[in-house]
Amino acid sequence: MSKQINVALIGNPNTGKTSVFNQLTGLNQKVGNYPGITVEKKEGICKLPRGVKAHILDLPGTYSLNATSLDENVVIELLLNKNDKDFPDVAIVVTDVENLKRNLLLFTQIKDLEIPTILVINMADRMSRKGITIDQEILEERLNTKIAVVSTRKGTGIDRVKELIADYKHLSTEPCVNASLIDPEYFNGLRKAYPQHNIYKLWLVITQDVNFANVDRNLIKDRSGFSTKSDSELRRLQQKETILRYQFINGVLKEGYKVDRFAAKGFRATLDRILTHKVWGYVIFFLILMTIFQAIYDWSSYPMDFIDSLFASMSEWVGDNLPHGAFTDLIAEGVIPGLGGIVIFIPQIAFLFLFIAILEETGYMSRVVFLMDRVMRRFGLSGKSVVPLISGTACAIPAVMATRNIENWKERLITILVTPFTTCSARLPVYLIIIALVIPNQRFLGMNVQGLTLMALYLLGFGMAVFSAWILNRVLDIKSRSFFVVEMPSYKLPLFKNVFITVVEKTKSFVFGAGKIILAISIILWFLASNGPGKDFEEAGRIVTEKTAGQNLSEDELTTKIASYKLQNSWIGIAGKAIEPAIAPLGYDWKIGIAVISSFAAREVFVGTLATIYSVGSDEEETIKNRMRSEVNEETGEPLFNLASGASLLLFYAFAMQCMSTLAIVKRETNSWKWPVMQLLAMSGFAYVVALIAYQLLK
Repeated sequence: MSKQINVALIGNPNTGKTSVFNQLTGLNQKVGNYPGITVEKKEGICKLPRGVKAHILDLPGTYSLNATSLDENVVIELLLNKNDKDFPDVAIVVTDVENLKRNLLLFTQIKDLEIPTILVINMADRMSRKGITIDQEILEERLNTKIAVVSTRKGTGIDRVKELIADYKHLSTEPCVNASLIDPEYFNGLRKAYPQHNIYKLWLVITQDVNFANVDRNLIKDRSGFSTKSDSELRRLQQKETILRYQFINGVLKEGYKVDRFAAKGFRATLDRILTHKVWGYVIFFLILMTIFQAIYDWSSYPMDFIDSLFASMSEWVGDNLPHGAFTDLIAEGVIPGLGGIVIFIPQIAFLFLFIAILEETGYMSRVVFLMDRVMRRFGLSGKSVVPLISGTACAIPAVMATRNIENWKERLITILVTPFTTCSARLPVYLIIIALVIPNQRFLGMNVQGLTLMALYLLGFGMAVFSAWILNRVLDIKSRSFFVVEMPSYKLPLFKNVFITVVEKTKSFVFGAGKIILAISIILWFLASNGPGKDFEEAGRIVTEKTAGQNLSEDELTTKIASYKLQNSWIGIAGKAIEPAIAPLGYDWKIGIAVISSFAAREVFVGTLATIYSVGSDEEETIKNRMRSEVNEETGEPLFNLASGASLLLFYAFAMQCMSTLAIVKRETNSWKWPVMQLLAMSGFAYVVALIAYQLLK
């Protein structure tokens, strides 16, 4: 049986590399991090002819092997380390047919490493529209490789890629360019010093901070008998190398690549002028956001109501059909309501990821980044800070990781510290349930008021992030400047397969990530709510019966009062009552207090916690929303969730730092506990004060 083939998928950003990866692997992929660093690692399995399997590693996008960021370092270190388990048997360089000249720089560098390399020319469906023709035979001959011309949109050429991977042993490993021509004497000295090593690998080791074969740079001088180059001399040689490569690429493309300059010109420029206009650009972006949040509410209401009723029925069925006892109570009152508290939000979270994926696929998100750069500069942020702030709408963890692309340390630090203000998908369950309880489901100028409220919370979070950055910019006294460069990819219709895989993977990651925490916390909370110390808990039935002897209560009313009395005297009730003085000014009772405290593990735990607490000893037929809606303030007798307490909760969750995972990532990125602790105290303290003011003004 043949061994699994290791394949490295490499390419510039925006070449459609992810589309090729999705076509090769489908849903048979997983996402993690490289060991010890916070760079995303995507890998999957591709089935090849004759039963062979290929392990596909989708490497971070890079423009060349001259690394300027951690993402690019990951690519170089893998390609230089033959002992790495992921070292490729074959490299696939994905290029965009419209930007072939720029993309081939990276291709020629990888060829110099003597790794079998396949050139994939993507977006072939755009060739006729853009007036592009290529001579594949000439390109293969001049580049010493095999080429697959593919269109991931139409699904063509992927079988050719699979055939070339399976036949990788017959690929040429001859370099395209003789890089040593930039300084023959220097490179000959390197060959004498290290006759066993690939000359271009040595060059990369010398010019960059990567590890390969334990090469000590200081030994190069001793072994070769000539002086090593200074940093400025090495930079000049790198520039000469780039020029040499482009001279070669220009010669190749002159023979094998033709473009009709008059074909399909002008549409993209016109659209860019509108979408990035200093006035209309913001108006269009605002309207798109409004449409998204309206759709999230209108489209997802039916599946959410179905899921809510389904979990209520499941709890009832378990309680009625399984033998009575602690285990049945755990399932019916702990596990099912806890999981229901997160599953109910799958439709809305899926729709959010759907719209984000569509905006990215069409190329519009890059225009938003360019547009928002004008705003960011005024508040002391790098234009590159927009990427983490926008991606933070999905999750703050990868958003904090994305700050690695910001070269200036202080600008990067500010971005890390303010990114958690951006409303992430973990806040969405809290927002949705509270908005549904306290904001009327009415229309204003044809728009859903609840959808408008959700949009306002997103804008509030983004605004607070920018305002905080302005304050930090003044406090940290940032004087250095950086330049913002963003590539504007071509506009294209979203590829359904890419959108589908993104929605499935992101939703699955959210649900399973949150589900583990919620399940564990639900079990702990159920135990604490179902047990308590002393006679007040053990003899709750007798005590309540005696107290209500003259009230002529029905059996159901008596049962409810006994359950409530037991809950108040359970372990969780005692803990809740202890913290109640601190949270009562915010409009919260002890049950909400427990939910707020437990949600510091992860924000979405809030709903699952309340679902578990409210379900202990209560009617299983009621849905989560109805249980929360029927809760009353014990002192006033009014609904617990009203406009004042609801606004207080929404503002608290908008500003509080309630994600242990994000704090861990901030610690890892800043290499200090100082910043995450300051972040936790400052954000949560500010959230408490704002929530307090809101409740006191609205109550």
